[in-house]
Amino acid sequence: MTIAVHRTEKFHSLLDRLPHMQALKNENDKVNIENFVGYVKVPVGLAGPLRIKGSEHTDDEFFAPLATVEPTLVASCSRGSKALHRCGGVHFRTLDEGMSRAPVFVFVDTADAVAFAELLPSLYKQFARDAESTSRYARLQKLTPHIIGSNVHVHFSYFCGDAAGQNMVTIATQQVCDRFIVSATARELRVQDIIIEGQMASDKKPSWGNVKEPRGVQVIVWAMLNDAVCQEILGCTTERLHRAILMLKEGGIRNGQFGCNINTANIVAAMFISCGQDAASVAEGSWSHLTPEYDWTTKDLRLSMFFPSLPVGVVGGGTYYAAQQESLQLLDCQGPGGKRRLAGLIGAFALALDVSTIAAIANNTFAKSHAALARGETRISNCVLASPKL
Repeated sequence: MTIAVHRTEKFHSLLDRLPHMQALKNENDKVNIENFVGYVKVPVGLAGPLRIKGSEHTDDEFFAPLATVEPTLVASCSRGSKALHRCGGVHFRTLDEGMSRAPVFVFVDTADAVAFAELLPSLYKQFARDAESTSRYARLQKLTPHIIGSNVHVHFSYFCGDAAGQNMVTIATQQVCDRFIVSATARELRVQDIIIEGQMASDKKPSWGNVKEPRGVQVIVWAMLNDAVCQEILGCTTERLHRAILMLKEGGIRNGQFGCNINTANIVAAMFISCGQDAASVAEGSWSHLTPEYDWTTKDLRLSMFFPSLPVGVVGGGTYYAAQQESLQLLDCQGPGGKRRLAGLIGAFALALDVSTIAAIANNTFAKSHAALARGETRISNCVLASPKL
């Protein structure tokens, strides 16, 4: 498909109104967008340090580059990081991964659709061969048919190496469809049409499908807080923090909240932007499930957070820009295994932010900290600010 870029006189006149965007233009950068006019600066702050141990030989202290325009975010994440760091840090494990595309195979009637769905397992090798011919890294993992009327929505799940893979799987799946529609098998099955996506992949949209099966990297993070550190750094006991989490969970259930977290989208979005990820994929990535477990004898609070779908990559897309490369280097997320490490680090810092935010709610300093850091108000008494206290 050829897209003609028509730059009118009005277009050029608009450029005069964007001096800050154009001032940041770097002719040495290869910019892969249309109608490029410049950059929008987003402030980046470092949150941490946080000890993180996990998959891909990860065991170190990390700082998270957070691209955000929201005051309190870096400070609050740093405060949560300090508390978790003092208690041994955060652990993570990547559990699964996959990137999906879900074309629709159109038939004359439901009987033909059922016949195709039943035959689909025998087509796996052919589909895999066609898909993988388009890329050195794409590997077809699974085909799952969903019969809807006279159509079959087929969920293709791929392994994509260290790339996030949205474009990779689209190109691979299109190849499968193009070759199959002209085959003798398609004629025998009376395939009428194929369209590349029928919304079963939930691309850049939240869905229960992306909770049940990963669209990206599936990761779980966990940590422990002891009562002394919780009181010293977060300003409340672990028991009160536990009670606050349960109350917030109940409110979320009554409100029909999608997922169980406080504000993990803040970290997902901030790290996606700083690390060159597709910011729209925050829609899938911000779903998470926070689980507290309180020990009434030791007063220790164990916390785990599950992320079913973090669509991240360390090659391709926006990861090639200089600033985003620096962020990935800071996180030691370049090279083989970097994608899974990045997912684990995002989850770990998201847990740190949730811990700090819940504590601010629990000790009634949530509004006061925002007044101090967002508005610069200094008349604040008897509160524990959402600050790093480093």
